[in-house]
Amino acid sequence: MTTLLDEGARLAELERENQKLKRINKVLMDRVERSMDFQGGAFSLFQTAIVLEHKVRERTLELEGALRELEDSHRDLARAKQLAETMRSRLSEAIESVNEGFALFDADDRLVLCNRKYLSFWPSVADRIQPGMRFREIAELVASTHAAGEPDQPAEAWLAQRLGQHRNLGGPHVHRLADGRWIQVNERRIRDGGVVGVYTDITDLKEHETRRRESELAEKSALLQATLDNIAQGVAVYDRDEKLVAWNGRFAELLRLPTTVARKDARFADFVAFNAALGERGLSMGALTRHACVVEQPWLDGSVLEISRYPMPDGGFVLTFTDITERRQVAQALEDAKESLERRVVERTAELTQLNRKLHQEIRERAAAETAARVARAEAEQANLSKTKFLAAASHDLLQPLNAARLFVSALDDLEQPAANRTMVENIDVALASVEDLLAALLDISKLDAGAVTPELADFPVKGLFGSLATEYAPVARERGLDLRVVVSGAVVRSDIRLLRRIVQNFLSNALRYTAHGRVLVGCRRVPEGLRIEVWDTGPGIPPDKLDEVFQEFRRLDTPCAASDRHRGIGLGLAIVERVARMLGHPIGVRSEPGRGSVFSVTVPSGIRPRPARAPEVAVRPVNDRLAGASVLVLDNEPAVLAGMEALLRGWSCRVTSAASGAEALRGLEGLDRPPDLLIADYHLDDGALGVTEVERLRAACGRRLPAIIITANRTAELAAEAQAQGCMLLNKPVRPAQLRALMSGLIG
Repeated sequence: MTTLLDEGARLAELERENQKLKRINKVLMDRVERSMDFQGGAFSLFQTAIVLEHKVRERTLELEGALRELEDSHRDLARAKQLAETMRSRLSEAIESVNEGFALFDADDRLVLCNRKYLSFWPSVADRIQPGMRFREIAELVASTHAAGEPDQPAEAWLAQRLGQHRNLGGPHVHRLADGRWIQVNERRIRDGGVVGVYTDITDLKEHETRRRESELAEKSALLQATLDNIAQGVAVYDRDEKLVAWNGRFAELLRLPTTVARKDARFADFVAFNAALGERGLSMGALTRHACVVEQPWLDGSVLEISRYPMPDGGFVLTFTDITERRQVAQALEDAKESLERRVVERTAELTQLNRKLHQEIRERAAAETAARVARAEAEQANLSKTKFLAAASHDLLQPLNAARLFVSALDDLEQPAANRTMVENIDVALASVEDLLAALLDISKLDAGAVTPELADFPVKGLFGSLATEYAPVARERGLDLRVVVSGAVVRSDIRLLRRIVQNFLSNALRYTAHGRVLVGCRRVPEGLRIEVWDTGPGIPPDKLDEVFQEFRRLDTPCAASDRHRGIGLGLAIVERVARMLGHPIGVRSEPGRGSVFSVTVPSGIRPRPARAPEVAVRPVNDRLAGASVLVLDNEPAVLAGMEALLRGWSCRVTSAASGAEALRGLEGLDRPPDLLIADYHLDDGALGVTEVERLRAACGRRLPAIIITANRTAELAAEAQAQGCMLLNKPVRPAQLRALMSGLIG
């Protein structure tokens, strides 16, 4: 369209130039004719003719050029007009093909073009809408015929609103047409300042929205009515015209209203007239005519009503009627009770005064008793602390001679003995093992009862626990002809691995001890509480009336078993199990059938599986007797233990240097041609010295970090952590020679 306007301007300019040339030619011809008339000379006429011919030739050439340009412009204009008509036709077809109404206004707000859909929205004025009309003129036509706008909306108001929307272009807006249709108008400004508008028929959408709103309103009305019908109050809702629009059955029932009053669109005046007909028995309606009120009034049969009136935003109001007869009766009863209580208070005041004196006396006596209790509690705590310290000392002092005896017996067993002596040595070893088990069990029970054992909870897989038990008890099972089966599980539990092992170990040792033939099974199963570890056996079983006794101290049932008397228990293993399980919070259980076997179990909570760690590389050592010729320095303050350790180690072909103190050990190092291969030291030495400290002194004297073993009767985690921090291995008393030899073989290489 812009190209057509440019070509038209150019054509007009060429036409103006042509007219100008014509006027110049005419003036020149007039001048020649006047010269010929006044002068008449031949030469003059000749000169004039030459000049005139020259000028006419120039003007003719210019005119021919202008005519050629004019012809070119005419051809361009014709092509432009044809192209414009084609584009206009295509544009008209395009806007006619869309489903929305389309209207284009130029920068002067005049209608350029529109489609039939746009005109169909204004059928009453469609034939009067022509291109070139201003938007205001079209809007005024629509407003004058009331073709758009709400039914009760003045035409002037709609016109002002529509002009403001067209002027501000603030986004889409919706209009209602006179024939009930709805349109959505989207207008935007284009680059040349004009406005393009798209008019969309949204009647179906509006009707769907109207139906949805009506459905929601109906649901809300039904819900409101259901709510009103299920409340104890009588409710009546009047609109701003004082017509009844909602009520419940309680409203008509409570006030005993006829259907002419309790019906839809019944007027409030009907309710007032019905009440006035009751006379003195009716309600006082004066208060109910106020804007908002809450009053209490007597009603028929001596009942009392609480009447409330609440205004609504649209001008109506809500009346509620509540039967408060029972509440008033309760209030009266409370008032009577209050008076009665006041009388009783006066009567009891004197009694309380006397009781108060007695109470003060009791308070003084109770304060004295609490003081005595605090003193007793402090003494008990001190006694408990002393007991704990005694246990630590007793575990060391009692196990020292037992440790020495076990070392002597082990050394004696390594020597060649006659058959009679070997039997005696074995019996001594069995007796010492029984004493060791009894003493260890007694100390464990004492520590548990004294609270000296603190569990260290951690998450760990039970696979490692089962593996160590299978390795430890497989030889025992083979010796007794039993089939021991340990079913390994990948489950992770949360417990103290040391204490949990003690529980399962006691279950397993009892099963092997009391099973004559058959098998022992160790396994676990998942339960809601976590993981239940079970030990099954095919032993003699336990009578039902004896199940509770097996967890008591020194209780051994008289049941036949395959184990000889030398292997029978002392009756403390399950008592320790019961105390350890109670401390850990792990439930234990037992099921048994006499003649068929028993099942002991402990339930452990599940834990969180730790991240897999890289397995450490283990150096492969050749299998040989590493102890032969090894130099060992033994440090212990007990001469009997030193003698027993010397005898045991020399029986293993070791070169032994013994010392009773750190200073004596340092002097012993001076007599050696080279540093010893291994240090073995007791933890508790004379004069408060500690084995880990003396080991560090000996290492410093030798100039290198010697392998070391600390032997102690103290089984606390703190001592184990201390030994580990010093790079020392730890063995508990009484020392088992096989365990000591295995540990020494691993350290000497």
